[in-house]
Amino acid sequence: MRDPDTAADGYEQPRQGRAARRTFGLTTTIRGRIFVAFLGMSLLSGALGLYAVIAISHIGTLINRTYDESLMSINYARATAADFAKMRMAFARRISRHGAAETAKLDAEIAELSTTLAEDLTIAVERSQSDRAVRTAGAVQAAVAAWEEMRRTFDPATARPERWDALDQQASVVDNQIDLLVNHTAGDGFTFRQAARTLVAWEMRLNAIAAALAIVTCALIAWLLHRRISGPLAAASAAAERIASGRLEDRIPAGGRDELGSLLQSMAAMRDNIRAMMAREVSQRRRAEALVTDALQTSREAVVIVDAAGRIALANDQALHFFDGLEAAMEAGTRLDMPAGGPESAEAEGLADCFRALARDGDLRLDDGRWLRVSRSATQQGGFIAVCSDISLLKEQEDRLRQTNLRLDAALDNMSQGLCLYDAQDRLMVVNRRYGEIYGLPPRVVVPGMTAVEVLSASLAAGNHPGCDLDTLIRQQGESYLNGVWRTHFQELANGRIVAIDRRQTADGGFVATYEDVTERRRAEARIAFLAHHDMLTGLPNRVALSQHIEAAMAQAGREHGFAVFAVDLDDFRPVNETLGHGVGDELLAAVANRLTACVREIDCVARLGADEFIIVQRGIDRPEDAAVLARRIIEVVGAPYSLSSHEISVGLTIGITLAPGDGSGGEKLLKNVEVALDRGKAEARGSFRFFEPEMDARLQARRVLERDLRDALSREAFEVYYQPIYSLDTDRICGFEALLRWNHPQRGFISPAEFIPIAEELGLIVPLGEWVLRQACEEATRWPDGLKVAVNVSAVQFTSASLVTAVREALRWTGLPGRRLELEITESVLVANPGATTAILHSLKALGVRVAMDDFGTGYSSLSYLRSFPFDKIKIDQSFVRDLCIKDGTDFIVRAVIGLGASLGMTTTAEGVETEAQLAQLRAEGCDEVQGYLFSRPVPVSEVAAVILRWNGASRAIA
Repeated sequence: MRDPDTAADGYEQPRQGRAARRTFGLTTTIRGRIFVAFLGMSLLSGALGLYAVIAISHIGTLINRTYDESLMSINYARATAADFAKMRMAFARRISRHGAAETAKLDAEIAELSTTLAEDLTIAVERSQSDRAVRTAGAVQAAVAAWEEMRRTFDPATARPERWDALDQQASVVDNQIDLLVNHTAGDGFTFRQAARTLVAWEMRLNAIAAALAIVTCALIAWLLHRRISGPLAAASAAAERIASGRLEDRIPAGGRDELGSLLQSMAAMRDNIRAMMAREVSQRRRAEALVTDALQTSREAVVIVDAAGRIALANDQALHFFDGLEAAMEAGTRLDMPAGGPESAEAEGLADCFRALARDGDLRLDDGRWLRVSRSATQQGGFIAVCSDISLLKEQEDRLRQTNLRLDAALDNMSQGLCLYDAQDRLMVVNRRYGEIYGLPPRVVVPGMTAVEVLSASLAAGNHPGCDLDTLIRQQGESYLNGVWRTHFQELANGRIVAIDRRQTADGGFVATYEDVTERRRAEARIAFLAHHDMLTGLPNRVALSQHIEAAMAQAGREHGFAVFAVDLDDFRPVNETLGHGVGDELLAAVANRLTACVREIDCVARLGADEFIIVQRGIDRPEDAAVLARRIIEVVGAPYSLSSHEISVGLTIGITLAPGDGSGGEKLLKNVEVALDRGKAEARGSFRFFEPEMDARLQARRVLERDLRDALSREAFEVYYQPIYSLDTDRICGFEALLRWNHPQRGFISPAEFIPIAEELGLIVPLGEWVLRQACEEATRWPDGLKVAVNVSAVQFTSASLVTAVREALRWTGLPGRRLELEITESVLVANPGATTAILHSLKALGVRVAMDDFGTGYSSLSYLRSFPFDKIKIDQSFVRDLCIKDGTDFIVRAVIGLGASLGMTTTAEGVETEAQLAQLRAEGCDEVQGYLFSRPVPVSEVAAVILRWNGASRAIA
């Protein structure tokens, strides 16, 4: 028999060994392997998703840079070119203008364009993506600043041709630098677009490879787990069956170091406790399944397991979230080819999405707009496991990238320039639509992959280069490469268009070529160059070209012969302009220019300085008589009648002549002296010519002083209004006063209106001066007795002003004077200008209650037709008729006829210049209504008006 103690010890030793094996087995259990496997699958899926997010973020950043920076930089670089072109146009217009207001306006416009150019250039630099673009932008700024400096110091009147050439060359430098900036920014855009495309393709391949590797890895893990579990379980089952059948003598295979191995090892020693051992095994399996289920439920991917019969055996929570009705389909055992639910049910729609997704690998868009990426792997039982990932965000990013590429392609195709991008082997990589349009090439004739020589051959075959062969074209383009730098090559096509070709090297050894149709720009530049030296209306040289011609004549005058400068001014051109319109006036000026050109020789010069003034330089003369011969011929030829498109016109002209070098050693001096001679001729004998004399300059200076003093007096309102009474013969009382303007000069005393009024009209000061007189007269008249009126003279210039009616209305409103007490006097010259407009103005004045009188009646022409056509209230007989009224020379008959005519038309008749009682008695006998003159009173200042009224109308009619 065994010792009980020994038996007990022997029993305890196996128990301790089993405990040790269980402790060791906990580190290598099946559930541990399953947990590690699914943990690895989860980490693999997470790493794949994180990589996709990082790749998408990188792609988005590159897209934003391509769109927000490259394209915007290109647009603002082009805007810089447009701003500079506008600055040059504005500068050209400024050169051709002579008015201070127009010059100031154009200077302001150039300054504003300069600011806009700097802002556009700054934005282009901020959005640029390469150092070369930044450097080029700096070069553009420096070139523009140099051009601005040259422009500010540029004087068109004295500039030599070298200055013009320097200015044009600097402008060309600016254009080249701007074109270089546009090319750099465009090249950056192309580079980033290609990088974006390459990155997207690369990331898509990496994602596909990573996803495939993840699927294979997951399948391998599942297969290994299956193999590691199924084999030992089958052996254990066989052993269990044998033990259950009582075949305990059968050999039980040895197991591993996991639970199954422990089970097999324990079967031999623990046959009596087999039921407990099997229960423990079932418990362990359940724990392992729980771990698997937990891993599936916490996965970010939807996992669906389909058995061999096509039924959904398992789906995690993410799958139930993706597909509606999936849980019910699992419980019902629905097969993939037999979806449950009615055709209109929500469950049927959800299952339809699910079944479509599980049917194959790949990307699928659900009905709710989401995108799924499905990866399927087969199971050993004939089913499969489907892993579904939500890739909606990735698809959205891809769509945005696609749209960005489309916009970039659209930008290339809508560029104003043609563009070809070549690689290092001179093979075409990119060509836009504009290139084909410029060269008239059909679509698909020039395509990527062609060599540069093949592209030239296609243009040559299209007939763009008559008389040239391929070698000639290549040589011409090669000539633009000088000193290691490509310069702009201008190419003239068969249709007359001019193409500017620029080439820039790229970083990869290739080059980008831009093609711009500069035909209109070349024409505009030629037009600008012409207008800078010629008058726009007549095509004659302007002041700039005239100065150059005079300088050339001065250079030859000492060596060969002298020359003469003529100033030709048309007499009475302003009435023609105002009467018949500016269109007829321009036509007349062009005709005069043609006749003047016909009168001179080819070596002479005819220029137009402005309005109706022309300058002639007669070269190669020895005596003043030679200049006089030309002057007579000009007067005869130019003074002949003109048959214009709609009118027959005759004009006279006055000529001033100065001789060089005797009358001046410089162009400015000669022009000043010839103007003096012209003014002398216009003042003394219009229609003739006058040579310059030194004493003429003193008279001109005196006139200039008078003009300056007149402007100053107007600004200070240093004028006075005098009033001359108008006497009514019916009531034998004063019925009103005529307002007369007087100027008391501080040094010269009273200056006659006949002297300063014409100057005011020439200087354009008569309108504000007349409005001031109107306001003063109306204000003073409000202090007179109610029955007295005030008469104000309106000049022809003031009457044609658009502000006359407004000025009268405002004067009456401001002073409160009734319109019936205001009388406006106009001369017949006003009626000649524009009868239609004059009638409208007169009716507008009549609507205000104002009376209108025709002044100096009988001294003009067509007076009777004017009386019939225009609404006059009064006619005034000129004092030249009244002065000779008592002389028997027929004047009395004229006065009687005018008075009778006024009575017949219902108009009041007023006689001016009454100085004797005899004249007064004669006018009273003829039936004249009103008289005025020195017999009653000289014009008096406003302070003496009350005394005049008291004298003629009595105390009851004096001013209150």
